[in-house]
Amino acid sequence: MNGWSKLNGINSTFELFNANGQRLQATKPELGHFIKIILPASNIENWVEVVDIREEENAAEFTVKPSSEPVAQQQGEAEVKHFFTSEASSTFRVERQGTKLIGYEIGQNEKINNHNEEAGDRAVLNTMVAEGGWAGFQDVQWNRLTAYLVHLEEAA
Repeated sequence: MNGWSKLNGINSTFELFNANGQRLQATKPELGHFIKIILPASNIENWVEVVDIREEENAAEFTVKPSSEPVAQQQGEAEVKHFFTSEASSTFRVERQGTKLIGYEIGQNEKINNHNEEAGDRAVLNTMVAEGGWAGFQDVQWNRLTAYLVHLEEAA
């Protein structure tokens, strides 16, 4: 998982963490792991938690939801460190159909995190990221991630 950030070109940085906030070198996420995402040309941290994992004979997927930082979450802090609200989810799926490997991302309930306590002090920033450059850049990033997951693109 951490190798995706090393692909050539402009990429977001993805780092895997456990619930205690310790960075992991695992190659695949587990339930309850967290992923810190730093968008290109930014030092702003966005966090998601792995909330579902499914493995079948010809498919594998994991689902993440926006969250607070792992340690802050343990301390009961409500600020979601992500530009989407906690109701949003992204499912990353790789499946084999005959001789083809297919990878894709499914986003659901993607609403801008710019209201109430959940947004903390990031309401304006979250709006700019969600409505601005990330909206178009997201497709490029998810296409590269799914190409990496099915080994069509390898890290340098």
